[in-house]
Amino acid sequence: MKERFAELWNRINAHGSAEQQFVKLKELYSDPHRFYHTMSHVYNSLAEFDSARSLVQEPDLVEFAIWYHDAIYDPRARDNEEKSSQLAYDICLAALTPKEFAEGVRNLILATKHNAVPQGIDSEVLVDVDLSIFGKSPEEFDEYERNIRKEYSWVPADQFRKGRSIVLRMFLDRDSVYFTDFFRGKYESHAKANLQRSIEALR
Repeated sequence: MKERFAELWNRINAHGSAEQQFVKLKELYSDPHRFYHTMSHVYNSLAEFDSARSLVQEPDLVEFAIWYHDAIYDPRARDNEEKSSQLAYDICLAALTPKEFAEGVRNLILATKHNAVPQGIDSEVLVDVDLSIFGKSPEEFDEYERNIRKEYSWVPADQFRKGRSIVLRMFLDRDSVYFTDFFRGKYESHAKANLQRSIEALR
């Protein structure tokens, strides 16, 4: 992981120490309240992205966004994506990358709020990558759901079941869970089955 981050850092001609930035990033993803939104999520997202890299227009931009999209994560907050995107933006500017690159990263990370239709293929791929867990095996999906519950352990059971059902139903009720043909073909049917099963279990 450290080597991959350094390779990306060098490809975008970022100034400063890639190793120091990676250490800081790893610390952020190691917060004790994280159970799903950890460095493992970044690793799995990168693997999914690699399978779809040929689809995007600016692969380094998307990959950088993947690294930072959950850098700030507080289950009690509603502005994690805003803070993560601002952190990535500031790091890009401090590393003397072009402002257009920094702005592109910020906009991509904001797309992972999943509250609007992503604009452009790069955003679509990133959003689909972020939701790829929905289409995994029932065992992997159920572990994901357990880890999300751990991250929200402070929420009373009844309140969590109601809130989580609303979130999952939002994705299930869309015309399709995924925005790209690639991820629809790969995960759509499994994702819908997992989401439906989880919603029924939450009842």
